[in-house]
Amino acid sequence: MHLGKVTPILRIFDEAKALEFYVDFLGFKVDWQHRFEANFPLYLQVSLGECVLHLTEHHGDASPGAAVRIQAQGVDAYQQQLVGKDYRYAKPGVEETPWGSREMSIKDPFGNRVVFVEEGEG
Repeated sequence: MHLGKVTPILRIFDEAKALEFYVDFLGFKVDWQHRFEANFPLYLQVSLGECVLHLTEHHGDASPGAAVRIQAQGVDAYQQQLVGKDYRYAKPGVEETPWGSREMSIKDPFGNRVVFVEEGEG
């Protein structure tokens, strides 16, 4: 058996807040958006580097309060970049874990936790 990439689906409730957080703050880009008709819920894909996330307003797609761990390099520099943006709803820090990784955890406006993880040399 061969397994491929995983694409997390995160629940969102407000398109403007989602774009402000994922695009303006975290630096992801919108790859595509879909609505079945006008005034229907939004489903979209955002990406940053090799990281791809799906964001959905559809209530049956995902539950709020999920957590995703994203493998990363340069977590400290990314953290400094984010703090420099002075986003009013998050001032992330980086933590050294007992298992040797450096992690930056940020909650989105919908209660989902996005954790950027830089593995240690162990």
